[in-house]
Amino acid sequence: MTVAIAASRYWEEVGQHHENWKNTEWSMAWLVSHFGSDTLLQAIDDEKVTTMVAKRRGEFVPSQRKPGRKYKTPEVKKRVSAATVNRTVTQPLREIILRAGALWGAKTATIDWSKHLLSEPKERVREASAGEEAAIMAELARGYDVAVEFAFINGCRRMEILGLEWSRVDFFGRQFTVSGKGGKSRVIPMTKRTFEILWAQQNYHAEKVFTYVAARTVKMGNRSLIKGNRYPLTEAGLKIAMRRAVPKSGVKNFRFHDTRHTAATRVLRKSNLKVVQDLLGHEDIKTTTKYAHAMKEDVLNAMEAASYPQNDSGTSVGLPVGLSDGLRR
Repeated sequence: MTVAIAASRYWEEVGQHHENWKNTEWSMAWLVSHFGSDTLLQAIDDEKVTTMVAKRRGEFVPSQRKPGRKYKTPEVKKRVSAATVNRTVTQPLREIILRAGALWGAKTATIDWSKHLLSEPKERVREASAGEEAAIMAELARGYDVAVEFAFINGCRRMEILGLEWSRVDFFGRQFTVSGKGGKSRVIPMTKRTFEILWAQQNYHAEKVFTYVAARTVKMGNRSLIKGNRYPLTEAGLKIAMRRAVPKSGVKNFRFHDTRHTAATRVLRKSNLKVVQDLLGHEDIKTTTKYAHAMKEDVLNAMEAASYPQNDSGTSVGLPVGLSDGLRR
């Protein structure tokens, strides 16, 4: 079986059904281009995978600047991250080869994938304060504000929000279903505010839940937008909206994915790790334990408050008034 045939079959059986199918489509094309369409799968061994990883690591992140537009500052090019290399070429190739050997009866070489998956920096947990959330929201509009508020409440990934369709929204049962990583679905109950948000989005688009208002009329090739009309949110549009809003808000070191961290940390403070695991859709609760810092903070605050006796007025004896009030809050 050749690389081209294997990639095509994987696309037909699996890839086209991914929520982020465009990324999968890109990966299939890259792999076929790199190895050559007529290369046999069995010819791909550890050495060839090592060469593939090295090539991808040397590539740059695609430019976000528009051709022909003049910019005041020179563009700083960045090479793709280890996580991007893993997600875009190594893991897709691994899935193709394993599927080919297990289900398609194709001959494949034995590859030690653990040697080729690059180590990724430990994911940080960045929680937004109420003030930071309000500041960011104040800089968003035209439908992007609705999607970001939804993210802050429900902890959904960007692609889960963009992919949410009306067929997966159950107002009667007060729940909605998102399709997460690997096409795995999970059901999330609606809070009162989530119900209000979703209810208000009806009649904007027949299929997609989240839309935006076009700021201007655009006609470029197959793309046509009319100022004032609504269109489904796009990944690029949501990225740009956040990339502009965060600096304007004055909030530092905050990305869209941090809305997920914020939601998880807030829910954890009112529940437990199992609840957060279900909300985020983690298969292994070990993944959820990175939010345990929130529990430690609450334990510390409780211990601090319990360390000092209180008088009849509720003020902790032996502490400055301001600190005593802070502990009560």
